Amino acid sequence: MSRGRVVVVGGGLAGVTAALRCAELGFEVELLETRPRLGGATYSFVRGDLVVDTGQHVFLRCYTAYTGLLRRLGVADSISVQPRFHVPVLSPGGQASVLRRWDLPAPAHLTPTLLGYRMLTAAERMRVARTALALRRLDPADPALDHISLGQWLRQRGESPRAVDALWGLLALAALNAEPADASMALAAKVFRTGVLDTSDSADIGIPRVPLGQLHGEAAHRALLEAGVGIRLRCKARAIRRSGAGFQVPVRENTGESVLTADSVIVAVPHRAAATLVADLPIPGVATWAKLSAAPIVNVHVLYDRPVTSLEMAAVLDSPVQWVFDRTATSGAPRGQYLAVSLSAAQEHVQARTDYLHDLFIPALRQVFPYARSARVLDFFVTREPSATFRQAPGTAALRPQARTAVPGLVLAGAWTATGWPDTTEGAVLSGTRAAEVVDLDQRSQHGVEVTA
Repeated sequence: MSRGRVVVVGGGLAGVTAALRCAELGFEVELLETRPRLGGATYSFVRGDLVVDTGQHVFLRCYTAYTGLLRRLGVADSISVQPRFHVPVLSPGGQASVLRRWDLPAPAHLTPTLLGYRMLTAAERMRVARTALALRRLDPADPALDHISLGQWLRQRGESPRAVDALWGLLALAALNAEPADASMALAAKVFRTGVLDTSDSADIGIPRVPLGQLHGEAAHRALLEAGVGIRLRCKARAIRRSGAGFQVPVRENTGESVLTADSVIVAVPHRAAATLVADLPIPGVATWAKLSAAPIVNVHVLYDRPVTSLEMAAVLDSPVQWVFDRTATSGAPRGQYLAVSLSAAQEHVQARTDYLHDLFIPALRQVFPYARSARVLDFFVTREPSATFRQAPGTAALRPQARTAVPGLVLAGAWTATGWPDTTEGAVLSGTRAAEVVDLDQRSQHGVEVTA
């Protein structure tokens, strides 16, 4: 017997997680997605012989909620995690170093690496080690940290501009999609403590071994159907309205317009779309969600006629290239080597012409990979995500809403909500789980069952 009807709006990781968990809790669930497929912003498309991900997504071993979802979807064997954190760091001048952890208890696991990082001077490396210990003592939940930037905090610690660029910024830019000067110190503390400093293996990097459309969208579709969740693709929710003790959700599909009814609604779409959907409901603070704004990510894709590097991935300093990944095997490329350059906080590139980016990044890759100088470029293209994440700037903690709203039965989910995490796959999955828990608690409370939050 159903415990009630739940409509989940949004088929990204947050919505998929919420729908699966609600179904497990005994609810009748209907999931709505405007696109023709599930997976949200993480999806793939075909270009010639390649299966292309819109962006390069990696995760850390500490992303336990995300990897738990992959196990639930039956695709945990489609990812690989480094046995130990290992990132080559390159530069156009030929100087190179490696960031890697040692098999020591935290925080000693990083000490040899920091002291041997050749991209910094000996004095800078000593300062970085002291800063890391100070960072480990911070509480990411301290509200005061959200009022300053990572860059400000590092300057207060005496970090040099080179150390900020070559180490702290290198990691923070990828994790927060923001330069240190623009990144909330609270979110940076969460990244560095949970992801790097608190346990020795937390920063080990995981990489999908299949396209994201297969890992997330197709696997989620199968799992949802097996769980008894109704899936409506190409279905746009136009609004959410109160109707007695429940809700009405007007929708538009290819077959026409209709109105769905629900006892609870989980809104699992980006913050701007969520604000539009709930505009008719008395929810305080909706106008503040727009202040979260958005930050872009751009990916530059290059297919060479031959291998130009043996590295699976690398970070690059003093170059337009930030991070580069070998996508040859994952994409199914039949020949040559396919590299993807991932550019975070890419405001200067998100609207740039493709030919401009070609003339910028092809020479930059040749400077980093000498074998690329004699290789022929078979294909070059760019994917742009103008709203890849919310803007994770100082002051955002006060703008991120909780899952439970002022309207009983209306619940929010998404990496932009108050998860305590940056805008990551881990945050998205945690938000979906929390949303389902709120629906469960509210339903129990409504029926006179004693609950504890």
